[in-house]
Amino acid sequence: MIADVYAIWLREMLRMVRARSRIIGGLAMPFFWFVFIGAGIGSAFSTPGMDYTAFLAPGILGMVTLFTSIFSGVSVMWDRQFGFLKEILVAPVSRTSIVIGKTLGGATTAVINGVIMLAISVALGAVQPGYGILVAVPLMFLIAVCFVSLGLAIASRMKSMEGFQLIMSFLVMPIFFLSGALFPLQSAPTWMKLLSYADPLTYGVDGLRNALLGSGMFPMWLDVSVLAGFTVALILAGAYLFRKSIE
Repeated sequence: MIADVYAIWLREMLRMVRARSRIIGGLAMPFFWFVFIGAGIGSAFSTPGMDYTAFLAPGILGMVTLFTSIFSGVSVMWDRQFGFLKEILVAPVSRTSIVIGKTLGGATTAVINGVIMLAISVALGAVQPGYGILVAVPLMFLIAVCFVSLGLAIASRMKSMEGFQLIMSFLVMPIFFLSGALFPLQSAPTWMKLLSYADPLTYGVDGLRNALLGSGMFPMWLDVSVLAGFTVALILAGAYLFRKSIE
């Protein structure tokens, strides 16, 4: 099983290496958000006890991880469309190995993008080097696994690439905006707070702020616990829907 998982994970890594433009494209928009939103809104918006650019940095890391991981579900549709999925299903490879390999492959790609963005944040002075970075990387991996599983679950039920992209575009932006990546949720209306509590990225971004800035809305143990709970639930849902789609 380990060899099967590794083979599928390696294929996802090779796909990433051969499509380097995806990495550049995946980082370009968050970088511009970071520079222009940070400079623009930061000049008119204040956050207690810290510079707005520093407050924004964990949110942009969450954004990079979210976008890269959730759209990795499109690989299932490509594999189905070009016949690779059918070929691998007739091979002596368990369905569980396929799901785990694809999930780890998508999560690894998302974490690599996140680490690059983290390095840019350190270079720009928004994040200070320290032990918090060692905590932030596993948190990004947990966020990535969570949303790769969500993308896999949705892709398993979609028949067209256009439909998948439409659903993702409709889903991703509310997840991002409700996470508190751009503004403190403490000042948000009550209805928005309630919606944000049901958003897994809220706890991921807050955990990154705890790790990198030492300041968060929730304690770190709560961020990790709730995010891990969402991740387990979405892994099970993604695995179930993937198996159903290929039966």
